[in-house]
Amino acid sequence: MKRIIAITGASGDLAQALIKTLSAEDNTIIAIGRSKERLAQLYSQFPNVEPRAVNMRDDEAIAQLVADIYRDYGTINVFINNAGFGEFKDFDQFEPEDIREHFDINTLATINFSRLIGQKMAEEGAGHIINIASMAGKMGTAKASVYAGTKFAVIGYSNALRLELAEKNVFVTTVNPGPIVTKFFDRADPSGNYLKAIERFSLSPEQVANKMIKNLGKNKREINLPLAMAAIAKFYTLFPGFADFLSRKVFNYK
Repeated sequence: MKRIIAITGASGDLAQALIKTLSAEDNTIIAIGRSKERLAQLYSQFPNVEPRAVNMRDDEAIAQLVADIYRDYGTINVFINNAGFGEFKDFDQFEPEDIREHFDINTLATINFSRLIGQKMAEEGAGHIINIASMAGKMGTAKASVYAGTKFAVIGYSNALRLELAEKNVFVTTVNPGPIVTKFFDRADPSGNYLKAIERFSLSPEQVANKMIKNLGKNKREINLPLAMAAIAKFYTLFPGFADFLSRKVFNYK
């Protein structure tokens, strides 16, 4: 079945893996990012991918984009909140503007898109919102305080939104991957040391994309990857004190 699928952060490696697979299945993909020119370049070989530019920190621009998409297409079957970034550094090294930028892009834009599109999907009685969170939103680690905070918030919001939309036949899924080998780490970990240290837990964009695609349109609460980190997250919930000790003394790779 042909679907209208929209995804933010469309110039990122995970989005590219998703879009290239989904577009081959004859879906219409609305690729949302900061630069329409960059998106047009990336997806020039995919006629069913339409680039749309938006400032993710501008609430009015987000609302206008949603209105424009519904005007042009009439519906959105799946919306994927994928835009995000992170920086790994000591908590006292973050300036207020750094913190604000993290929450604007990682959290508030996700909430705004989810709110606006959730309203439309509820009216139609169908739809699927997928919010890319992180294992960092399930268990905090040192030198990721702000990033973890943004993702904890995304998970909490999604969990509440899921309850409100359940009776409307609108599904809300959070995707909580461990480290994905993408350009995310160009900013988060310029040295490359962290990514090298946790190599055994790392995922490719294609692994995450394939898991997500298998669950499109399904009432899946969470997708947690990889399995080893999903198990660690459960341990963290059951034994938080001991898990904090291990995070500080054994698994502090940053």
